[in-house]
Amino acid sequence: MSLLVTDKLSIGYINKGNKIPVQHDLNLSIRAGEMICLIGPNGTGKSTLLRTLSGLQPAISGKIRIDERELSDLTVSERSFLISLVLTDRIEIDNATVYSIVAMGRQPFSNWWGSIKAEDELKIQEAIKMVHLEHKAGALLSELSDGEKQRALIAKAFVQDTPLIMLDEPTAHLDLPNRVEIMLLLHKLAHKTGKAVLLSTHELDMALQAADSIWLMTSEKGVETGVPEDLVLNGHFNEAFFSPNYVFNPSNGNFSMNYQLHGEVQVSGDKTRLYWTLRALARAGYAAVERADCHIQVESDHWKMGETSFLTISELLHAIKTTSHHASS
Repeated sequence: MSLLVTDKLSIGYINKGNKIPVQHDLNLSIRAGEMICLIGPNGTGKSTLLRTLSGLQPAISGKIRIDERELSDLTVSERSFLISLVLTDRIEIDNATVYSIVAMGRQPFSNWWGSIKAEDELKIQEAIKMVHLEHKAGALLSELSDGEKQRALIAKAFVQDTPLIMLDEPTAHLDLPNRVEIMLLLHKLAHKTGKAVLLSTHELDMALQAADSIWLMTSEKGVETGVPEDLVLNGHFNEAFFSPNYVFNPSNGNFSMNYQLHGEVQVSGDKTRLYWTLRALARAGYAAVERADCHIQVESDHWKMGETSFLTISELLHAIKTTSHHASS
């Protein structure tokens, strides 16, 4: 059964009484225990959708039901038991420790004085351990790296103990190792705890690997949903991110720049080295074709062009450029 369902949902803004939709007639659903990545080009309404689904801004029309209740009928307090939200805004609070930030997630369950009970204490400690910050529990937020701060906010969302967690660009401002760690952490937590995780991201390659389902948002087609591999194989992913400057390769899920090619080479050999050789050749302006006057054989420890061997791609590229220059002279 679906945890959250939308029915002909239209989202957008209301400016001086005028409704300005950015998406309309969205019929979406989220199930418990799955991680959904919301992706799409800039300006298609990803953040607006998250803010609307979480109740931060009203829908223009249509319905949102969470746990079989109308979202618009819920009070702020009632929503806090169903939805936790992590936004991209940086949080800088003087004298706030990791523990105190995570403990804020228990606010819906505490009394007027915000007292922490033994049950709350256990959940806070479990959440901090879950994001691998137990050694930083007493550290000030200002002393943490960006990746550690983001993990603390994720722990705060999980300790709120809602069935649905939404995150807007949770890997923004992070380096590659931290981006990978955050995506793997969210995927693991969704499957381990049975909570639904919905996040927007520009990390297309990671979304394709980590998401159980993709919400692919475009201005023309609204939101197309499906497992990542289906959206790649049916061409919808490539269509959504089409650009004359790059191309999406459905065979490996990578984006490649569209270089201006001025020469042709024939390349064959060792598969691992072949991939990186083709990348270097494309950057240098050479297209790999089935038949060409210049043939490069890629071996496990060297490259061979004609009777000459090369130990590095740098040497190979220099030789190709020199040969091409002489041929055109």
